[in-house]
Amino acid sequence: MDANTTPQLGNCHDPLQVPEQFVVLPPEVSDDWTMSISTYQKIAKTTDKLPDTGLELTILGLFGEVGSLLSALKKRQRDRAAFKRYNAIILEELGDVLWYFSNLASRAQLDLSTLSQRVFREIEDWDIVEPSEPNLVFGDMQSQVEKPVSEEAFSAQVLTLAGCVGDLLNDFKNDTFTRNRDKLSAHLVDIFRALVAAADSAGVDMDAAALGNLKKTFSRWPGEITYPPKIDADMPKNERLPSHLEFFIAEENIGGKQYVIQKCNKIIIGDRLTDNKMERDDYRFHDVFHIAFAVHLGWSPVLRALLHLKRKSVPDLDENQDGARAILIEEGVATFIFGRGLECDLFEDVDHIDYDLLKSIQEFVRGYEVERCALWQWEKAILEGFDIFRKLSTSRKGYITADFDNHTISFREGDDE
Repeated sequence: MDANTTPQLGNCHDPLQVPEQFVVLPPEVSDDWTMSISTYQKIAKTTDKLPDTGLELTILGLFGEVGSLLSALKKRQRDRAAFKRYNAIILEELGDVLWYFSNLASRAQLDLSTLSQRVFREIEDWDIVEPSEPNLVFGDMQSQVEKPVSEEAFSAQVLTLAGCVGDLLNDFKNDTFTRNRDKLSAHLVDIFRALVAAADSAGVDMDAAALGNLKKTFSRWPGEITYPPKIDADMPKNERLPSHLEFFIAEENIGGKQYVIQKCNKIIIGDRLTDNKMERDDYRFHDVFHIAFAVHLGWSPVLRALLHLKRKSVPDLDENQDGARAILIEEGVATFIFGRGLECDLFEDVDHIDYDLLKSIQEFVRGYEVERCALWQWEKAILEGFDIFRKLSTSRKGYITADFDNHTISFREGDDE
């Protein structure tokens, strides 16, 4: 496998096998998906999009992520068996803690591998370290002795970690680090030690947490925009989304009631739409989201059904990925993002969508082939879908051109020709 590519996508013809999310990682990540502590710090630094305000935001972010670990523990203790994703959440949250910790060290111009070597040293051998040790990985810091994983032990270690971060925040607030970087370094060693102990007590592989964090980060903030191969690339021509299509969408008054009709190649597709809500909000124009999904995700069971492009030649795909349940999932996503859009002025003058919304969508589509799509693809689909929606709701009619090969979507006003 080439180092700058993702793992091979799974066989899309097997509805039981959902491909791994398509994320391009930097070439510094080795073929076997391992990396040194120094490599992680270097890559994480390139993904630091926080405003350049010194240490404050990274310290607050670190404090917040440790708080998320405590929140996960609280939910586990409160909900027990109902909290099924506990292990996955702990792995993700530890990775997020590591990201803020690494970038805090970077902003303070401290070497993470040096800090890691001091985690288990005493005062007499404090300086016996190798700066930027190229072969040191996070796993080298973890206990090599098999220890029982204990929720009680993890709870205690996370509280210790929270205390260490709290001490750091308190000293920062008191301006202790302005002329004393060694004091900051000592705090970071204490935090690193507590973080390793927490990972050990939870049975979490810190190398896996670091890799998972980078996959998540580059899914959201890619180093380069690279679309995955089309989902239907190897299907017969009459079961593939074409290179491009033009749709005409317009509002019409029929019997004193407002409806939206949609045409493709001058043929009406789908039913006449209303808002299906007492309070009018123009949801009747929401088919633009299905078009945007198809353009940027290569996925839209709704559009496949409207255009008669269901993959009938592969019955499992036809039933499980293009069928009624998949259509309901997509309609649910469209309704969900539209509701959030109403709260955010239809995302006008917005260039990014909050991570929690994108994560919720990925959870919603889990188990379907679109799960392979990265967070940035969802963001582009949502933002461009809303851009077309705003224009259409203003003009009340017009043409939408969708280029499925080049992943572009555009709008122009006009009457039905």
